[in-house]
Amino acid sequence: MALISSTSFSIVTHALEVGQPAPQFVLPSLQDNKPIELKNYAGKVLYIDFWASWCAPCRTSFPLLDALHKKLHAKGFEVLGVNLDEDKAKAEEFIKELPVGFTLLNDGKGEWADKYVIESMPTSFIVDKHGIVKHIHNGFTSGDIVELEKTITALLAE
Repeated sequence: MALISSTSFSIVTHALEVGQPAPQFVLPSLQDNKPIELKNYAGKVLYIDFWASWCAPCRTSFPLLDALHKKLHAKGFEVLGVNLDEDKAKAEEFIKELPVGFTLLNDGKGEWADKYVIESMPTSFIVDKHGIVKHIHNGFTSGDIVELEKTITALLAE
């Protein structure tokens, strides 16, 4: 029998997985600092996008996500962009360069990024109308939007 000393133990953080409920957050809006609660989006299909101003793929994703949001918003689709910049001014500068019509939130301390276990930028979660994570997407290239739209459209039809 092998003995394990207490100094060899490590705590393992379990990543959020497909099929689990999305952790319910309250975060301030990046635009006006008003608190936004995830529970207020119940009944909608969500694309929760964790991003930062220094993230090059985020520059690719923002215009495409904005166009998808405009296209599917009336059918019950919402995009929530959760910014992880510690310096809010950097996020605001990014938005001046790449303005979008979807909701932007501020998680400058990374509290919710830790709960969602964000390991790469951007990382996004597609959540169904019942609050269950149906897809996790790491990184972003322009070609990704086609498959993401198919996934979102299928969830909207449920």
